Amino acid sequence: MEANGAPLPFQNPIRDAISRVRFAPQSDNLLISSWDSCLRLYDVGSSELRLEAPSKAPLLDCCFQDESLAFISGSDGFIRRYDLHSGTSEVIGNHADLSTCIGYSDATCQVIITGLHKKILSWDTRMEKDLLCLVNLGSEVDSMSISGFDIMLAVGTSVYMYDLRNLSRSVQSKKSDMDLRIKCVSSVPYSKGFAAGSVDGRVALEMSFSANSDDITSNFSYTFRCHPKSANKRLHLVSVNDIVFNPLIGSAFFTGDNNGYVSAWNAQSRKRLFELPRYPNSVASLSMNHKGQLLAVASSYTYQEANEIEEPPQIFIKDIGNCSIRSVSSGSSSSH
Repeated sequence: MEANGAPLPFQNPIRDAISRVRFAPQSDNLLISSWDSCLRLYDVGSSELRLEAPSKAPLLDCCFQDESLAFISGSDGFIRRYDLHSGTSEVIGNHADLSTCIGYSDATCQVIITGLHKKILSWDTRMEKDLLCLVNLGSEVDSMSISGFDIMLAVGTSVYMYDLRNLSRSVQSKKSDMDLRIKCVSSVPYSKGFAAGSVDGRVALEMSFSANSDDITSNFSYTFRCHPKSANKRLHLVSVNDIVFNPLIGSAFFTGDNNGYVSAWNAQSRKRLFELPRYPNSVASLSMNHKGQLLAVASSYTYQEANEIEEPPQIFIKDIGNCSIRSVSSGSSSSH
């Protein structure tokens, strides 16, 4: 595997921790939120910064509504929608405590937030700015993932699944095999299932894999350690900060951890495909473009450890390429 290459160039460098990177639904535009209170939109294809919009508070999360609109959640409690062409914004809602997770559902046209305030709040983007739904969870949410009508929430050591058409009760609760807090959860694209990463370096998978050739569906779930042993032969207890699935190949996914490593996995064959060279900082966030070929890696301190390296936050784009996609499809564990 070749080196990770140069980070994306910014005339005004990102001055504080990166909270999220997200590729646009149908382009290679990358949305970036950070603790320096600035929302950025970067055209990866042309290496051009298309938007740099300052905000009044640190940005804790961001997401796209479509190619021209995006939502951000700020530490001031306000949820704002940005027009990515003009850079103008409007407040669509607010809440009393920190919302660390924000997402948008194409299926229901809802923007959903959750986090430290122990609630699920949602707004219908087709209506006025009135709160559509409020669900009291009683526990803080560490991560959220939306796929179709399903919303996955990481709460403590469990994953809760809700149906966005009826948020009054959870559809399913999965107590993972992990006895420590789940740091991130990611839905399997176009399928039922999820992957959840814990603070001690484990990943729990719950998936339904359909083989089109004979139309047989097999369900499987298992837990594994991303790095079974470290250099001193002890268990590698490092937080898995983010997980992202390839949008075109449901069994292929990437993990990013607090030691700066990104690994590619084949869920069906239960093999590591390859590991990228170590990044300068922790891997704070991952995103794949809609074609499943470009991987965005946010290398940034995450405030999780007192002795964390505080190199300047940077964003790297890794071209995974067709060779790696073919290796995932065939279940090969060789590196490229």
